[in-house]
Amino acid sequence: MTLAELIAQARTALGTAITTRQQEQDALVALRSDENLTEEAVTAQVARRDTADAEVTRRQEALAELEAEQVREDELAALQARTTPAANRAPAYDQVHRVGQEERTYRPDQDRRGRQFERDVVAATLGDDYAARERLARHMAEEHVERGNELERAAGTGAFAGLVVPQYLTDLYAPAAAAKRPFADAIRKHDLPAQGMTVNLSRITTATSTAIQTENAGVSETDIDDTLLTFNVQTNAGQQTLSRQAIERGAGVEPVVLDDLFRRYATTLDNTLINQATNGLTNVATTVAYTDGTPTMAELYPKIFEGLSGVEAALLDQASGENIAVMHSRRWFWMQNILGSTWPLISQPGIAAQMSGTNLGTAYGSGVRGTLPNGTPVIVDNNIATNLGAGTNEDEIYLVDRNECHLWEDPSAPMYIRAEQTKAASLGVLMVVYGYFAYTHVRYAQARKIAGTGLVTPTFTGS
Repeated sequence: MTLAELIAQARTALGTAITTRQQEQDALVALRSDENLTEEAVTAQVARRDTADAEVTRRQEALAELEAEQVREDELAALQARTTPAANRAPAYDQVHRVGQEERTYRPDQDRRGRQFERDVVAATLGDDYAARERLARHMAEEHVERGNELERAAGTGAFAGLVVPQYLTDLYAPAAAAKRPFADAIRKHDLPAQGMTVNLSRITTATSTAIQTENAGVSETDIDDTLLTFNVQTNAGQQTLSRQAIERGAGVEPVVLDDLFRRYATTLDNTLINQATNGLTNVATTVAYTDGTPTMAELYPKIFEGLSGVEAALLDQASGENIAVMHSRRWFWMQNILGSTWPLISQPGIAAQMSGTNLGTAYGSGVRGTLPNGTPVIVDNNIATNLGAGTNEDEIYLVDRNECHLWEDPSAPMYIRAEQTKAASLGVLMVVYGYFAYTHVRYAQARKIAGTGLVTPTFTGS
């Protein structure tokens, strides 16, 4: 093995040592954030980190020694070229005829298993390793010289299944689709208090009173009273154990898994706000029944007004006017497919009388998708169930004042723990994503939902 190859090998070893040291440091930071940590565990992890540190230093010194040796060899070669007498100096390489053969780039006697070739293929494909690309190009030129007639044959890649290296387009990986959190992002958000597992609110349930006084009679008086509303702080969490081999020898495995955990976290949060037993939106909203065997938009539209009327009647002066309609994507597209020849008698701001609403042309999960004919913004959320009703084929439309649907979230959520100690015996790395939240839709009983057989699986007929 040449000195240059030894230097390249030493650089690779140093890079590996640095990566290992960083992983041990990350594990130490994660361990210190664990509420259940012990002094012995921290001491043991510090020792592992220090051992990795020492290995980095050793590899660094070995590389420096080899590089210094290479510098000295280069100096001696230059010195020899200057001091050799002209009479004894050999003719220049390009001034004599020679018959010989240069060494191949990849030699089986030096690398029997072809590991250098494999490393160069990966490095040239996934990064900007120009040295690897140069070696591969030189190898192909050598192949054309020695086996050109074989390479010219019309054999496809299928004839060399063991030699054609598969390419994985890691930047175009297909993540698992998720409904995520359109409704949660549309409602009123608050920072979750730093401590406690409940959120308490006072709601005035008996108001004061006034009345027309009869002269010299007593003034109206009613004792004010409140009821304490208590909402539980819930924990949303998920985990995944990865083998160290997958992380260290895969391409982008850890970020892909972490991204999927975050997507599941968002979906679970939003699904809880809508569908959770007792407190979810579907269970606290007052029903506006729409029962019809042949549903049409003309029949559904008045139900929307009935629901919005109920929202405002419940809130009175507490209504913000920022009402939203939340529906499944199948319902939103069904409403868009409707054609008609009648229009509202009262026009709405920004919407032409001939239109049954507007579509803003935005993507799923990006906020308001459009507006209904009366100007109510539409949030499309596919966490809404589509298996409701006696036929298990109905969905629901929710009508709420967005400022009276409250969500408390930890500002740092979701949080991430990367722990190596618990799975060390099996070379596993545990990844945990978690966060705390609380919510309520019942500070005022204002939410309405349109439900019934009129919201069965839609058919797209234009009517």
